[in-house]
Amino acid sequence: MPSTRRSALAAAALTAALALTATACGPSDDNAAGSDKQASAAATSKGGDDFPSLPKGIPAKDLEKWKQKWQSGAWKNWDKDQWLREAHDFINPIIKGHWKPDTMKDAHSSDKTLAGKSAPGTAPGAGSSSDQGVTDPEPTPVEAKAVGLPYHNNAAPVGKVFFDSPEGHMVCSATVVKDPAHPGKSNMVWTAGHCVHAGKSGGWYRNIAFVPSYNDRGLPASQVNSAPVQDVAPYGVWWADWAQTSSQWINQGAETGGAGAPYDFSVLHVKSENGTGKSLEETVGNALTVDFSTPQVKSIQSMGAWGYPAAPPFDGQKMYDCIDKPGRLTIDPAQPTMYRIGCTMTGGSSGGGWFAKSPDGQVVLVSNTSIGPANSTWLAGPRLGPEAKGVYNALSQKFANQG
Repeated sequence: MPSTRRSALAAAALTAALALTATACGPSDDNAAGSDKQASAAATSKGGDDFPSLPKGIPAKDLEKWKQKWQSGAWKNWDKDQWLREAHDFINPIIKGHWKPDTMKDAHSSDKTLAGKSAPGTAPGAGSSSDQGVTDPEPTPVEAKAVGLPYHNNAAPVGKVFFDSPEGHMVCSATVVKDPAHPGKSNMVWTAGHCVHAGKSGGWYRNIAFVPSYNDRGLPASQVNSAPVQDVAPYGVWWADWAQTSSQWINQGAETGGAGAPYDFSVLHVKSENGTGKSLEETVGNALTVDFSTPQVKSIQSMGAWGYPAAPPFDGQKMYDCIDKPGRLTIDPAQPTMYRIGCTMTGGSSGGGWFAKSPDGQVVLVSNTSIGPANSTWLAGPRLGPEAKGVYNALSQKFANQG
């Protein structure tokens, strides 16, 4: 669907569901801040509430020394032979003040993560009852539209994920999602697998944190460095104390070409850097339900992608969305077919949620941005089926008995 034919009604319906709930309030000084079991990433606290498990081989007696070394910069050691890779190796201790307005502004996207290619599939057959193995013609580009300000009034669950990689400070986009184990009090965030783990060629990224409603007032990049922290991070900085992604992404994920893309999703469990007593969902005022029913393309009239594109011509400081009728993209006939929409968002929008209306009229998260072509004319996202549901449920159940 060309941008000139973008459905105003569909856009309004999706946007309305992203606004604050009736019981929510805006940012306040109180919270402003300076079943894939093999892919489970343990982070059991052994040395304080903000410090997860020790890497293998470090005696408990050396905990404090190791913690100080990590916070002083040991996390910058990206020895390929020692890159923490397996699910149980995930570590992400809070380093207070690491993500400041200037470091957040200067974090960049990796164009490689959005360098997907249109893969061969079968042409849509007449009367086809299944989307599996089908690739539709490339969609007409849909121009990304700026989300209305302030973001906490128009897209409350959406924010940015910041993380460190061997290339430096990096960014993705993400969405606050509901936690069935903690109704109304979720600390769960949905993003892409490649925003937390390098896939086949590497391991877990470091210093992973989520900032909901990043740059809430839409300040230009030139003003972000000197802006009050509550304008840049109105609900604070939330560090991942647990991360899960699919075993398929860990074993197959690649920087280019789309390998592993049908399983390119991740769920984070987060905690406030400043130790606020409220959950993330209570703090931001909204969270979305995740739909794992993988609805067929023909049943979806419109689907929207939200995120913070950071590669040119964008600079990562503002939130955008694209709304289109989805098509189908097959990377590998043996793997699930992906959703695809026309969209001009670039790298940095990776991980951002895709939203659609369910049959009962509820707006739900149905996918996330995974790949797109080098010329940024479309985006593709995975279908969230049994593998995604397993990752999601495992994380929820892990924290089910914690307040």
